[in-house]
Amino acid sequence: MTGTFWHRHLALWVLLLASTLGVMAGATVAPVLALIQNDLGVSGTAAGFIITTHGLTIAITSPLVGRAIDRWGVRVPLGAGLVLYGLGGGAGLVAPDYPSLIASRFALGLGASVVFTGTTVALLALYQGPMRDRVMGWRTTATTAGGVLWPLLAGVLGGVSWHAAFGIYLVGVPLGVAALLTLPKGASSGSDSGKTSGSLLGLLRTSPVLIGLAGIMLASGAMMYVPAVFLPKRLEEIGITAPFLVAVYGVTLAAVTASMVGLVYARVRARLSHAAILRLAAASWGVAFLIYGTVNHPVPLLLAPALAGVGNALAMPALTVLIADHAPVALRGRATSLQGTAMFTGQFVSPLLVGPLVAATSYTTGFLAAGGVAAAVLAATVFTRVAAEPAPAEPADLSPAPR
Repeated sequence: MTGTFWHRHLALWVLLLASTLGVMAGATVAPVLALIQNDLGVSGTAAGFIITTHGLTIAITSPLVGRAIDRWGVRVPLGAGLVLYGLGGGAGLVAPDYPSLIASRFALGLGASVVFTGTTVALLALYQGPMRDRVMGWRTTATTAGGVLWPLLAGVLGGVSWHAAFGIYLVGVPLGVAALLTLPKGASSGSDSGKTSGSLLGLLRTSPVLIGLAGIMLASGAMMYVPAVFLPKRLEEIGITAPFLVAVYGVTLAAVTASMVGLVYARVRARLSHAAILRLAAASWGVAFLIYGTVNHPVPLLLAPALAGVGNALAMPALTVLIADHAPVALRGRATSLQGTAMFTGQFVSPLLVGPLVAATSYTTGFLAAGGVAAAVLAATVFTRVAAEPAPAEPADLSPAPR
């Protein structure tokens, strides 16, 4: 019993550490992007693909990854995905030119796709009830903390050379080995029961609520990238140009509040339904973008990133559990893959949609448009059953089903 207890806790630590790698995939490159652009002599648009290529890869490959996890279980695909993540990202250490660097980002994206879906399925399978809510909150805290700490470390290594910053990705290799050693052996539940057949489209036909949940996830991904891309110029309009302050308004404060909410998410979930949590998240996003777009004083403007962090920290675990619980356990990988496809598609298209709007109008209009998306999410959770609680499902397990 004691051995099982510690084994499961070691697996939890591995899964939480692996969860930090999703945000790290793009954020690690940001501090050295200008150096790469100057050294390789590429345009700003081409440099941008270094950050977005992995996200597009995740969006495209997630359904295939989900199907593989439903077929073969979590342990081996996740271990292999972590190793591929480490080697694909770490290849930037020796990438001599732009084409080879972009090729490595595709490999990184495939590994990240496995990591994103695999860690989600593993956590959902290992934990149930109130403990699942607690773990989902911890995962939010780990993810947001990684989004701050890994880029800081990349900035330090970038002082040596831009190549050195890519060495951070190599952490995926030992994490992959640790996943193989700590996760329960065998297949995920359902894979031995003969019930894993069926396509993702078929799953969406039988559980159409998944389409609405994926739509909310897509909207959240699009909204997240509006401050990431357009906030520096908006801050410049009101006289905030110091890099440290730009980081506080753009990333740091949102990450701090999201981490704090993640630590208390289980208590929030004990008092509120998933629908109520999503409404609170959408309201937080809406107020945040209203402040981003209209407030011109630095002090009240601090409320915007704080509220955005609250919205993100509430929405992510709630959507994760709702998507998983609206699908049969044996098809949970395919259902969970919707998160990766929807979120990273939203992130990829966000600059493409908001950029022309900002160019034709103003940064204020762009942020208010993002607030309109938040209002649409709020309306969907109020006037439809998209966030309704699913019927209780049988608990999952990572061990083989008895024959």
